[in-house]
Amino acid sequence: MPPVKEPKKEWRLRINYRALVQNLPYIGFLAVLALIYIANSHLAEKKIRRINQLGKEIKELKWEYINVKSELMFRSKMSEVSKSVEQLGLKQLSSPPQKIVLKKENEK
Repeated sequence: MPPVKEPKKEWRLRINYRALVQNLPYIGFLAVLALIYIANSHLAEKKIRRINQLGKEIKELKWEYINVKSELMFRSKMSEVSKSVEQLGLKQLSSPPQKIVLKKENEK
């Protein structure tokens, strides 16, 4: 006897309409979870980009601070200050400063 061939089942018959309708809340829940997952990954990437941008900005501001600080140290040296006030007619003292002591009237 030749082997008996079973009738070929179509894929439409495998998907039962009633089973699909019964599992619709579960399918919807999975779809919502997928959307939340995608949104969460986008937000995380956005925050990482912002953190990197702020890190670069901090580096730039730190270098600017160091540059301004070194410029201030250079300009506050005695020789640089004397050069800048020379235009105003001020000169460096050649003798040391003297202390002036006032006597009170009681101590005469």
